[in-house]
Amino acid sequence: MPPPGPAGRKSTTREPIIQESEASEPEATRRDADVTESSRANRGWWDRNADEYQVEHGTFLGDDRFVWGPEGLDEVEAELLGPPEELKGRDVLEIGAGAAQCSRWLTAQGARPVALDISHRQLQHALRIGGSFPLVCADAGALPFADGSFDLACSAYGALPFVADPRLVLREVRRVLRPGGRLVFSVTHPIRWAFPDEPGPEGLSVSGSYFDRTPYVEQDDEGRAVYVEHHRTLGDRVRDVVASGFRLVDLVEPEWPAWNTSEWGGWSPLRGNLIPGTAIFVCERD
Repeated sequence: MPPPGPAGRKSTTREPIIQESEASEPEATRRDADVTESSRANRGWWDRNADEYQVEHGTFLGDDRFVWGPEGLDEVEAELLGPPEELKGRDVLEIGAGAAQCSRWLTAQGARPVALDISHRQLQHALRIGGSFPLVCADAGALPFADGSFDLACSAYGALPFVADPRLVLREVRRVLRPGGRLVFSVTHPIRWAFPDEPGPEGLSVSGSYFDRTPYVEQDDEGRAVYVEHHRTLGDRVRDVVASGFRLVDLVEPEWPAWNTSEWGGWSPLRGNLIPGTAIFVCERD
């Protein structure tokens, strides 16, 4: 899921119905937020902001592309799930699907995707665009599927940046994957948490500790979280993967391509040519 703050999600090129925005801006802070608070806050945030997100990022993502992050790395060229010809007939779970662009691309390759998202409003956009695959509204920490239901799982900035307990999600994914199944997920590169979330020169100077794992929280006037994002170091992410029963096959740090002149939150050509913005973990179920 590419960014609202340090991260984010999918969009569409078709014009959505715009919902009214909140009356007042939330306060940004760093504080603890547990599993329940994080889940509730982010479900609400994506339901409220899905329309604006779809409008803002639709041109970049399209309706049926599989893009791993703001750099624009496309699964067509990356083949992190495997060669496209080998996707035919595979059962694939897309986690944090948003408007389900990746699932549409997978369908075109002959795969059988299921698009899951915590946000009902995001899945309404998926319905609006259309597709022949199932849409499921559920929390990634409690997947409503039987053991061994899928051959592959993928998540492009979905779920993992926003959950307080990533191992809970990873263990659930492992459970629903068949032996030898592959999980590929992208998140904000952990080094970005040490820098301001700005696309210009002001985003090139370290402003905080890379090792500070305190969540980023936006809260309302009564102190209730309305958006939460969690930081894990690169080592944390690797340990989470291994402790959850996966083998790390590859760690991809996409370089910023010359063709991409767009800015997306704190992602930009200036920063992208100097420091990584996305980390993609390629994992296999032992």
